[in-house]
Amino acid sequence: MSFALPLRPSSTSSRNKASRDYFTNYTPPSSNTEAINGPVPAPVRELTAPIDRLIVGVDFGTTFSGVAAVYTGTPDDIEIIKTWPGGNGITSDKVPTEIAYTDAKPPTTTTSDATDRSASSTVKWGFQFRPEESRIRCIKLFLDRSQKLPFYVSPRDTAAQLLHFNKNVVDAVSDYLTQIHTHTMDVLNRRYGESFMASTKVDWVLTCPAVWSDAAKNTTLQAAERAGMGAKSSIQMISEPEAAAVYTLKAIQPNHLNVNDNFIVCDAGGGTVDLIAYKILSLKPLKVKESAVGTGGLCGSAFLNYRFEEHCRSRIGPSRFDEMKIKKAKCWQMALRYFEDFVKRNFNETEHQEVNVPFPGLPDDEEAGLDCGFLIMTAEQIKDIFEPVIKEVCDLVQGQVDNLRANGGIVSGIVLVGGFGQSDYLYRRLKLHFASAAPPPYTERPTHSSAVALQDAGSIEVMQPVYAWTAVVRGAVLRGLEGSMVISRKARMHYGTSYATIYDEEKHSVSERYWSPLWERWMVSDRMQWHIAKGQAISPSSPIAFHYTRNFRPGQSLVVTDDLIACAADDPPAAYTRDLVSVCTLTTDLSAVPRSLFTRLTTTRGVEFDNLDFTLEMIVDSAGLGFELKVDGVRYGRVEAEFH
Repeated sequence: MSFALPLRPSSTSSRNKASRDYFTNYTPPSSNTEAINGPVPAPVRELTAPIDRLIVGVDFGTTFSGVAAVYTGTPDDIEIIKTWPGGNGITSDKVPTEIAYTDAKPPTTTTSDATDRSASSTVKWGFQFRPEESRIRCIKLFLDRSQKLPFYVSPRDTAAQLLHFNKNVVDAVSDYLTQIHTHTMDVLNRRYGESFMASTKVDWVLTCPAVWSDAAKNTTLQAAERAGMGAKSSIQMISEPEAAAVYTLKAIQPNHLNVNDNFIVCDAGGGTVDLIAYKILSLKPLKVKESAVGTGGLCGSAFLNYRFEEHCRSRIGPSRFDEMKIKKAKCWQMALRYFEDFVKRNFNETEHQEVNVPFPGLPDDEEAGLDCGFLIMTAEQIKDIFEPVIKEVCDLVQGQVDNLRANGGIVSGIVLVGGFGQSDYLYRRLKLHFASAAPPPYTERPTHSSAVALQDAGSIEVMQPVYAWTAVVRGAVLRGLEGSMVISRKARMHYGTSYATIYDEEKHSVSERYWSPLWERWMVSDRMQWHIAKGQAISPSSPIAFHYTRNFRPGQSLVVTDDLIACAADDPPAAYTRDLVSVCTLTTDLSAVPRSLFTRLTTTRGVEFDNLDFTLEMIVDSAGLGFELKVDGVRYGRVEAEFH
């Protein structure tokens, strides 16, 4: 990989100096362009006055998705969509993230290929499936190839279902979000009326995991754009734990917040568990900053379902269990639903010494524990199902706590949200895990000194706010309504660009050097300049500026490309290696820049070329990267980023 990134002083006051000054006062490039002097914060941008509009938040989850809406004229009236197609009148705060394609008509000689099947297929989603029907699950996880898939998700089966209908992962995600969009707009039209909806702007806010790659965030936005949620640039994104924090930190205010305290938000969902830690900077208004890099893992409540299934199979017997799932699918679905709705959420070992799980139609079997159509499960058996998953969640949270304490931070609370976050057993286990000291005497409002005393004793308060399952989607709506309360975030990776510099025999190998005919120097390329360090605090109000200089021969295209490169290691390398990640290719069209801003230079051999100094500003938000082009402080448009 070769990028021409010559060093140039950041000042542009010397633009009109003689060409010889450029050769004596700055380091020349390998061929075309180079970032210099590291990142430079830009001034805080002015915000435009808000107008009345509808804010719609979409929590696009691994196993379940939710939608909330609020009108800016009545900001306290957040509406959670609870009715869904195929739900048979039963209300639910969320809808399964499941989709399937079916042939609209039987295949014929003219509709047998994949293209025709794609055109003639219909979509089923959410609650529209019978228990025994095949469907695509956890499609969201396929958006980020850097993430591990849970053992119960088969890439081969998913690929076969998509291939049959000439679909890919982005198509499936887009089709699912299209159903979400269509149903949401139908609900809002009923709620507010068609004339109101026709005259009111609708803003969409989409959530994504904290550990999502930049490419996955971009692909999610593309799918949302195709689904009708607006232009990609207009759709807001927010990480799931940050959205949960927006809601929960406001919900628990003011009784548990003190300036300089750290809170860990644990968003435990169906497939994944995401964590982010925040430090309280001010209470009125509530402002926080990320105090640790977000972490996460595949230890959501869906793993409990599969452990429950394996438990039932071993108790009932593999052959009889598999026969029941095929011939008496409703029997198994009733058992699984009971486990979902009651055991996972409400199990408490002190209150439930025994749980009777319904298996209607199965004959009594004393050895298997089947009696009158119920499988009798002891508290110990249920704990065995929970234990490995609970331990992994506790270890994730403990890792965040250790990180914060190692840096001298006071960890005052753990906020538990998400579908799995509703679990009484998970709440109690976390509380037990982090309650190694006796609590201080009760007060109406804990003092900061008491929080410090608890911190020193090793105890951390665990909170499980109301509406834990919808905390993420409520926070997404609040983000669109009030803007971000998070003033800075921690960079998940090192970000930088490749550049060329003058060959130095003490630093570089002779085999690496090459001759630059324009700069008339020996050069080496593929050196790395890291503009953002992993763990560095970054703010969307202060873009990171990369300074470049680019040379153009007469008639050469003014469309230039550069790669943004990332490194997950703690210590990034000084030169480009194959282990580094190419985040995206930045395509910048410089033709809009006035020709008067280019400088004409001449080599000692009389070869003329034009030189331009410019800046690419990178805006790092909760769940995405944006880029803009500036020359001499003037913005000439956005930069197109093609994510890999």
